[in-house]
Order: sequence, then structure tokens, then C-alpha cells
Amino acid sequence: MFHYTVETTKSVDEAVEAIEASLKNHQFGVLWKLDLPAKLQEKGVDFTTPYRVLEVCNPVEAKRVLEQNLLVGYFLPCKIVIYEESGTTKIGLPKPSAMMGVLQDPALEGIAQGVEETLIQAIEAAK
Repeated sequence: MFHYTVETTKSVDEAVEAIEASLKNHQFGVLWKLDLPAKLQEKGVDFTTPYRVLEVCNPVEAKRVLEQNLLVGYFLPCKIVIYEESGTTKIGLPKPSAMMGVLQDPALEGIAQGVEETLIQAIEAAK
């Protein structure tokens, strides 16, 4: 499976706050936050499902993977999404190991697996 997703009883806004705090505890920062419905509505598109996209980064790990292969930049920063589906809030991410697998570089696969484990821990702590 290319993604990891969990459910939480928190609202989307509460889950965003929780994941931001958890990411910080795991040495990741939020570079950018997108409120997708607000942005689409700003562009005249009616989409009301609560949906947030966070672009997150650990600068040390980013440098490490970029020094290994500059094509990794196509996948950076990592994304975490928080959304509501059928009344349930979900937190998820595309797995870095799946993304890096495209490059078929064994050195990257190990780094990606470590980043993935850390991000999953952060999500689990936030749910």
C-alpha cells in the first residue's frame, strides 16, 4: 500500500494542531499548510469537505537524501493530509518508502524507511 492512514475522534482542526505538535517532537517542521476547501472556494470552486495538506520536513534528512540523489527533490517535502470522510477525521501520508522506490536506489530506501517510521510515530501520537 502506498499510504498510511489512521482515524481519530478529533475534529480536523484539532487533528492539525495535534499533528503539528507531534511533528515538532519528532524533529519535523511544517513548512506550509493548505486549507484545500478555502483555496478552491477562493478560486470559485465549491468544495466543502474539510481537507488540510501539510508539507513537512526534517532538514537534516532532506539534506541527506538530496546528497544521495537530487531526483528526491521531486518528492520533497513530505506531505501529511488531514481530512473528514463520512463524519470521521483521518490523518495520513503517502509512504516515503513507496515514493523513493520509484528511484530504485537501495541507499535511499533505508533512509526513506526511517523517515516513514518517524512520521508514522508522529501520526500515531497525534491521533
